[in-house]
Amino acid sequence: MTAATASTLTFANLGLAPELLRAVTESGYTVPTPIQIQAIPLVLAGRDVMGGAQTGTGKTAAFTLPLLQRLLPQASSSPSPARHPVRALILTPTRELAVQVFESVRTYSRHTRLRAMCAYGGVDIRPQIDELRHGVEILVATPGRLLDHVEQKTVHFNMVEMLVLDEADRMLDMGFIPDIRRILALLPQKRQSLLFSATFSDDIKKLADSMLEAPELVEVARRNQVSETITHQVHPVADGDRRALLVHLLETEGIDQCIVFTRTKQSCARLARELVRAGIGADAIHGDKSQRERLKTLEDFKAGTVRVLVATDVAARGLDIEDLPHVINYELPHIPEDYVHRIGRTGRAGRQGTAISLVAPAEAEALVNIERLIRITIPQCVIPGFEPEAEHAYPPDARKKRGGASEREKTAARKTTGEGRVFSRPAARLTNTMIAPDGFDFSKPYEPRGENPASVPPGPRPPQKKRRIVAALLGGLGIREGDSN
Repeated sequence: MTAATASTLTFANLGLAPELLRAVTESGYTVPTPIQIQAIPLVLAGRDVMGGAQTGTGKTAAFTLPLLQRLLPQASSSPSPARHPVRALILTPTRELAVQVFESVRTYSRHTRLRAMCAYGGVDIRPQIDELRHGVEILVATPGRLLDHVEQKTVHFNMVEMLVLDEADRMLDMGFIPDIRRILALLPQKRQSLLFSATFSDDIKKLADSMLEAPELVEVARRNQVSETITHQVHPVADGDRRALLVHLLETEGIDQCIVFTRTKQSCARLARELVRAGIGADAIHGDKSQRERLKTLEDFKAGTVRVLVATDVAARGLDIEDLPHVINYELPHIPEDYVHRIGRTGRAGRQGTAISLVAPAEAEALVNIERLIRITIPQCVIPGFEPEAEHAYPPDARKKRGGASEREKTAARKTTGEGRVFSRPAARLTNTMIAPDGFDFSKPYEPRGENPASVPPGPRPPQKKRRIVAALLGGLGIREGDSN
């Protein structure tokens, strides 16, 4: 199919039922995305699908719409729970993604008689049990809570016709694969299965082999490719100045709404509190918050009452914020792939977005790994007043040096690494090992300056030489000889 042909396709050309087309039109969509164009006809034909697509590509509708259509003949107006058994099971790695997928199912099924519900942990299980007892055809669930229902015998899979495993790579990262295999063992062997993943590792391929039968592979983007509508920017900064720089950007750069990502739950909660104290409307979302609190925070953020959503990587997948203009990496992720998932919150559905990263010298290696993964050299811009420490602006061969470089060397290094680029190679790791002052190299035997080592008799070092070394060491630590403290 040529690009010109694809651009003229509409949802009506994909063979969707009138009630589904009506819901799609009411949602404001007219032209299907590439993943929808390829996946929907395959799913409607009953084929198993292995789909590779980044977030923001319309992946959810690509499996939700044909799933609903295949279940339409089974829809019933009867109030009897027996007439509404679970026929489609959609598994997601996080509560937030489960809620998002459920909302899509509910939106597109509004003109049908199909029933759906969402089951996830962190909330009271009893309302979910009551809803299951009343009967639902479509169940969206996280693996842990679904197994809770299995143990309580409140869900049955004997009528399941379709299985969808969404964000399979995230399932793997979060350690859910054993739970997934346990669930697969409970499902009917004869069923249609769909697996979607942003990446295809060997483990994901093994999982696909165990759950899919002669699948059609649908890939619409190069693996780990980021959206072309996203502008990337790095601001080098001293580690201790991150918060001040973030506040400065929020106050001066016209950032009306953004998600700020941190590495840990502790730094997430602390940063949100500090932003509030600085007069910036902010809230945090992380794993220690209850599901009710997390959903309330997301609702406030989407409504605009919260300007800055500070989040850990729990929010990097599945959050669908309408027209989010900015994502800020307060700290770079440890895993380069997580950068792709974080910034995937912006620049969605063809909209423009900006991804800003505050990078401290110790993260230079992580930055290089991210650039290598996404195959983009990210522009670096030092904000005046927030420059990283001069002793950490390492030249390209910094890893070969034990001591610091001179200002002359640092200036030459910046000229050779490109205008404005502070981080061009991984920074030297700072350890508790004392850094030698200029002129001393502790990797070599002691040799008095200005003397022929062969003429110096063996024995204790001369006292004046010892004093010179001690004075140099103390000077390197900022201590003057004779200080009592």
